[in-house]
Amino acid sequence: MRKKFGSKTVAAGGFEPDSTDTIIEKGDADLVAFGRHFIANPDLPKRFKLGRPLNLYDRATFCGGDYHGYTDYPSRSLIET
Repeated sequence: MRKKFGSKTVAAGGFEPDSTDTIIEKGDADLVAFGRHFIANPDLPKRFKLGRPLNLYDRATFCGGDYHGYTDYPSRSLIET
């Protein structure tokens, strides 16, 4: 994509914390986004920093119209420092 558009590039979809460095180092992207992981892990940056396991996301609850899948995931890493 960068070759075609020639500007800053954000990659998203299917990345795990340990796979982001590769795409950035190769020059294929400038940033990596974590949408689904962020929904299921409101404390995602802290989990990454501390190496904590991630909550699994439930795609069936995305855009479902209520709190399920958005505000009911545990934020354990914030208390487990």
